[in-house]
Amino acid sequence: MSKGILIVDDNAGIRALIRKFAEHSGYKVAAEASNGVEAIERAKEIEPDLILLDLSMPLLNGAEAASILKETMPNIPIILFTMYDFGDAIAAATGVDVVLSKPEGVDQLAIYLKRLLKPASGIMAGC
Repeated sequence: MSKGILIVDDNAGIRALIRKFAEHSGYKVAAEASNGVEAIERAKEIEPDLILLDLSMPLLNGAEAASILKETMPNIPIILFTMYDFGDAIAAATGVDVVLSKPEGVDQLAIYLKRLLKPASGIMAGC
């Protein structure tokens, strides 16, 4: 049974836009978090199918949170979705599956969601 996506961003407006996009694209959103500490807590509670994580956040930034999440939940894919373009350096340092700059937009996000969430996982809404 699908658990859905965990969306983590300190900006409530960005979280709402990503939620709307994901749900409109047919994906289930399981939960949201506004900082890295909350992301870790929510991920432990719900064990999501995928974590979409912002880089620049209070309390614990996305890179720090991603490192902890990958250590404790290595099989959950993480997309680091950020305003900054760090690419492979951040991915290598944190273990995230994809680093995607927000300026690349939701078209690229859609590609990675489809790639990382296999149809067999039942992540699509209503599954």
